[in-house]
Amino acid sequence: MPRVKRGTTRTDSRKKVLKLAKGYFLTKSKLHRAAQEAVEKALRYGYVGRKLKKRSYRSLWIVRIGASCRMNGISYSRFMDGLKKAGIELNRKVLADIAVNDATSFGQLVGKAKAALGLS
Repeated sequence: MPRVKRGTTRTDSRKKVLKLAKGYFLTKSKLHRAAQEAVEKALRYGYVGRKLKKRSYRSLWIVRIGASCRMNGISYSRFMDGLKKAGIELNRKVLADIAVNDATSFGQLVGKAKAALGLS
């Protein structure tokens, strides 16, 4: 079996890991094995965190919409049902922005939702 020399391949791979581990505490930024474990864990946390961020923003939007709905005398779920029945297709991000920045427009949306539900 021929002899394999891994000079640059191995060095490049290790440099890549140590570069990603820059700023980590003690051996996690100096020694390859500790750095590799720390980097793998950090990348896993990053992946999960990107998913959690979407979830937490959606819940924030729902809280903001719900608070504005309560101020206009309707529950969040009835408001969303009324919008669907009225044929208004706005996502929660846009609705939350309207609720925070433009109360009069949001009041009109609530009025249309109530009318679609027959609450007026």
